[in-house]
Amino acid sequence: MAAGKGRKLVIVESPGKVKSIASYLGGEYEVEASIGHIRDLPNPSELPADMKKGPYGRFAVDVDNGFDPYYVVDADKKKKVAELRRKLKDASELYLATDEDREGEAIAWHLLEALKPRVPVKRMVFHEITREAIQRAVNDTREIDTAMVDAQETRRILDRLYGYEVSPVLWRKVRQGLSAGRVQSVATRMVVERERERMAFVRASYWDVEGEFTPESAGQHFTARLSQVDGARVATGRDFSDAGVLTGRGTVQLDEGLARRIAEAVVATTAVVSDVQEKPYTRRPSAPFTTSTLQQEASRKLRLSSKNAMRVAQRLYEGGYITYMRTDSTTLSDAALTAARSQARDLYGAEYVPESPRRYEKKVKNAQEAHEAVRPAGDRFRSPAQVAGELRGEDFALYELIWKRTVASQMADARGSTATVKLTVDTGIEGAQQVEFSASGTIITFRGFLAAYEEGRDDEAAARAQAAEEERRLPKVSEGVQLEVVRAEADGHETSPPARYTEATLVKAMEERGIGRPSTYASTIGTIQDRGYVFTKGQALVPTWLAFAVTRLLEEHFGNLVDYEFTASMEEDLDRIANGDEGRVDWLKRFYFGDEATSGAGLRALVDDLGEIDAREISTIPLGEGMVVRVGRYGPYVEEVVPGGVDLSTGEVAEGAEVPAAPRRATITDDVAPDEMTPAKARELLEAAADDGKVLGQDPATGHDIVAKAGRYGPYVTEVLPENAEEAPAKGRKKAVKAKPRTASLFQDMDLSTIDLDAALRLLSLPRVVGADAEGVEITAQNGRYGPYLKKGTDSRSLTSEQQLFDITLDEALAIYAQPKQRGRAAAAAPLKELGEDPASGKPVVVKDGRFGPYVTDGETNATLRKDDDPESITPERGFELLAEKRAKGPTTRKRAVKKTAKKTTKRAPAKKATAKKA
Repeated sequence: MAAGKGRKLVIVESPGKVKSIASYLGGEYEVEASIGHIRDLPNPSELPADMKKGPYGRFAVDVDNGFDPYYVVDADKKKKVAELRRKLKDASELYLATDEDREGEAIAWHLLEALKPRVPVKRMVFHEITREAIQRAVNDTREIDTAMVDAQETRRILDRLYGYEVSPVLWRKVRQGLSAGRVQSVATRMVVERERERMAFVRASYWDVEGEFTPESAGQHFTARLSQVDGARVATGRDFSDAGVLTGRGTVQLDEGLARRIAEAVVATTAVVSDVQEKPYTRRPSAPFTTSTLQQEASRKLRLSSKNAMRVAQRLYEGGYITYMRTDSTTLSDAALTAARSQARDLYGAEYVPESPRRYEKKVKNAQEAHEAVRPAGDRFRSPAQVAGELRGEDFALYELIWKRTVASQMADARGSTATVKLTVDTGIEGAQQVEFSASGTIITFRGFLAAYEEGRDDEAAARAQAAEEERRLPKVSEGVQLEVVRAEADGHETSPPARYTEATLVKAMEERGIGRPSTYASTIGTIQDRGYVFTKGQALVPTWLAFAVTRLLEEHFGNLVDYEFTASMEEDLDRIANGDEGRVDWLKRFYFGDEATSGAGLRALVDDLGEIDAREISTIPLGEGMVVRVGRYGPYVEEVVPGGVDLSTGEVAEGAEVPAAPRRATITDDVAPDEMTPAKARELLEAAADDGKVLGQDPATGHDIVAKAGRYGPYVTEVLPENAEEAPAKGRKKAVKAKPRTASLFQDMDLSTIDLDAALRLLSLPRVVGADAEGVEITAQNGRYGPYLKKGTDSRSLTSEQQLFDITLDEALAIYAQPKQRGRAAAAAPLKELGEDPASGKPVVVKDGRFGPYVTDGETNATLRKDDDPESITPERGFELLAEKRAKGPTTRKRAVKKTAKKTTKRAPAKKATAKKA
């Protein structure tokens, strides 16, 4: 639709905002989306031929002349830019309504440079997509903030210089195709350092005693733990270092024998109350969400990854449900404070709202207060019940989380009292004559904000312990009262290694250190996984051996670039540039060329003066006892570097021992995490790989040896072919090709040490021809990367077990193909519960577990269970009620997601350079 003369053109970033904003602005405005960035630095290979040998040829940035960048319109955005230019010809004004952060400001400036408008230009900003906010924004515009543009441009050039200078070093010394990044390399180092701590960790054991006591005059039992022995505090897990050494001063480490003697002695006597203390308990609500705390809490409570949490938040923002979701501010506007307090008062009562609003100050390094916290949109918040008909699944769950956190932040403190009771027992044991037990319990007399929301914790065990203590009521006792000992038991414990980072805890750690920005956390974590530096094990982030090699190289030769303080200081410097307190060019000169005043070396000097880097040494991780891990071209492997027969303590060769000509090596399988790779595990892999695998016997049909081996992707069996074995020429080929041995992975229930020849031959017989359908199309049973499956032409169907590969019959296979094809690999799960026939539809109703949680269905209508509905205990009546409510609402229409077009690799054409650097 062409814009009429005099209409005002509004350009936003995302297509998801267009419809809502257009409806709020009215017919005199036309709203279009740039769909993100339209210009960027090209790859040097995509530069015009006459520029490749010039000053821009290396980075698409002229580092010798003011770090001047050369921008081009992205190949997949040329059509969009041309469309915007056409619409701009008939417009009376141009409103640049991109996001109000550095990136959004830069997009607005690039639009200005590319479109070159001849009409008045206004910068329009808003933090939420509501009618009031959009109308305020269009009437209160400003100029483009060139200082913010400078800061974003500095960041882009900084990342280009970092990546293009450091990555080639990784290619030469570790592996081809690796990449280094200003934030991703530091995040990788954090994950690697945590794994190093786990590898160096030494377990320590300690014992304690738990007793159960009751006042002689009352029947209320309570438990207490041994806290002191003859005045010395009993050691717990936090009193040990990661090296397994007791570090707590004035502590005593109980062994099993002493703990059991104390338990036996305590049961045989009575305890005396030696001290009773009661203190007031107060707990304040958490601050409203920032980007990072939203990602952390979405991970803990909704099991959403950082990437998915931001994706859902983006939808909520564009739909007008929440304010802008990329922020590190915890402040709320006066309107938001009023809305939150009013809603809390209406829902919970006046006593749940303090006299004055709560205001939160951000206490995280490098915090910026430009935006509000993430909160429900509007001057009056919509409760979850009010949006339940519009939002579903993850969208509803995240909105509810944001609403609860915002309302709870303006509610009263939780109040109560905490009681601590100490008990003394005379045991008569030498070395433990008098022991002390202690117990604590908290009674919450006024729930306050807890009525609406309680923040999750990363340490689930600690969270459970705290919850148990807060719900525990101790009996009323006084000093000097004797208590009966109901039981006493000794209990042994082991210290635990430092917990691996999860996405939530890594985001939290990066924020605390001032590394990166809220808008970059999700993409950073995604990048280090995509690059092969980190993989997930459950929710934990585990570094690969490749990450160890890369991190070591960067630490030893680019120490500043992965230094936490240095990386955080770069963020502070970018803030200074954004505030106009620092010049873009001067800062880049110091970073790249160095600072003469402080004799600081710049990036270029670091790269030019690397000296001799021993690539083999960089990629070697010592395990101890003569074992190392090496990162090779085809993956990691373990190697025994000490010759056999050498005494590791003296270095002397045992008499008659043979020194091998080459060290033993074995591939490390992907299921072995670095902290599990001990010297013992290394020897186990070496033994499994000894003699090039275990010969199981000969195939009676061919006479070839059948061997069982341990490979990178797990154990497998293969046949050993003669050295010059060839296959018959394929159709259309004249020459024979070298024959490939048959190979098959072991099933999950098979073990490399017990596999026999018969089982191996059965595995090598796969794929198995099951038969043919009515049209003569062959059906085969095969074992693939994602498990066992059937294949008929191009139609594949998953099997439920590996044994079916040998057992499934043709009739069973045809029955599977007669069923509609399931989306994804997993077969439909069995219902969680059957509720009987629905009175309205007459169809059987079941409870199922879906992508967005449990729901009830009669095969036609689905209804999600509410928060208080337990899938296991839900009654048929409740299930029928939910279905009736869903039918009454009518069908839900949902917009089909717009599929993003992959970025083309077409050579980019150069953009005409603007004479003025900034608008």
